[in-house]
Amino acid sequence: MPRDHRVAERFDADRDHLRAVAHRMLGSRDEADDAVQEAWLRADRIDLDTVENPTGWLTTVTARVCLDMLRARRARPVPSAALVEAPDAVEPEAEAVLAESVGRALLVVLDRLSPAQRVAFVLHDLFAVPFEEVAAAVDRSVPAAKKLASRARERVRGTPVTDPARHAGHRRIVAAFLAASRGGDLDTLLELLAPDVVRRADRVAAPASARSVRGARQVADETREFAARARAGEVALVDGSPGIVIAPRGRLLAVLRVRIDGGRISEVDVIADPARLSRVALAVGPLP
Repeated sequence: MPRDHRVAERFDADRDHLRAVAHRMLGSRDEADDAVQEAWLRADRIDLDTVENPTGWLTTVTARVCLDMLRARRARPVPSAALVEAPDAVEPEAEAVLAESVGRALLVVLDRLSPAQRVAFVLHDLFAVPFEEVAAAVDRSVPAAKKLASRARERVRGTPVTDPARHAGHRRIVAAFLAASRGGDLDTLLELLAPDVVRRADRVAAPASARSVRGARQVADETREFAARARAGEVALVDGSPGIVIAPRGRLLAVLRVRIDGGRISEVDVIADPARLSRVALAVGPLP
C-alpha cells in the first residue's frame, strides 16, 4: 500500500478521537474540525510507520494546534456584544449535542483557564493521556504539566462544600427549576418558588422597568417567557452554591445566582454585565 494511503488510513482511524479532544479544548465544532485538519497536514509530512504510538503522537500534535488556537483567541478576545445572541437562533439539535458531549458549564469554566491549563486538564483528566505526553503537548516538564492540570482541576471542581447533604438538596431544587423553565411548567415553578420570591437583574439582563420582579406567580410567568434561553442553561456552582449558567454554544451569556430558604427559591439574581460576570466564581463540581 502506498505511503500516503497508509497515513490516511492511520489518521482516519483516530479522526473521531482527535475531533473529540479538539472539541473539548476549543468548545467549537468548527474550530475542532480546523484543528484536526491542521493535525492531518502535519501528519502527512512524516512517516507514521516510524512512530511508536501513532495515536499518542497525533493527540499531541492536535493538542499543540489547539494550544496555539487558544493563545490566539486570548490575544483577540471576542467582543462581549457578539456573545449576547438570541438563544432562539441556536439549533436545538446542536445545543443537545454540545451539552451531551461536553457540557455547557464545563465549557464556560474551561474558558476561564489559561490555554496551557486547559490543554493539560483536557488531555489528562478527560482523556487519561499520560503526563509524559501532556508535558510534550504543552512544552513543559512533567512536574510543571502536573501542576497545570492540578490547578485547572481545582478551578473546575470549585471549593469543597461543608454540608454535602444540604448542597445536594439545593442542587436538585435548582435543576428542577431549570427543567421547569425549559418546559414552561407553571405548576412546578410555583411549587419551587417561595411566595415572596424576588428576581433581580442587572442593566444588561433587563431594562430599567424590569430590573426587579416580586412574587411567585409574577416570576413564574416571566420565567416561562424565556424557555428558549433556559434550553441553553445548565446547573453550575455560582460563587460556591448551585446556580445556573446560560451559555449558548458554550459561550457565557448570563448567570443566575439562586438563593434557597426552607426548600424553596427565595431570590434569583440574573447577571449578564460582562464586568460583573468576570467577578463571579464559576465551577462544575466533581466530574463523574
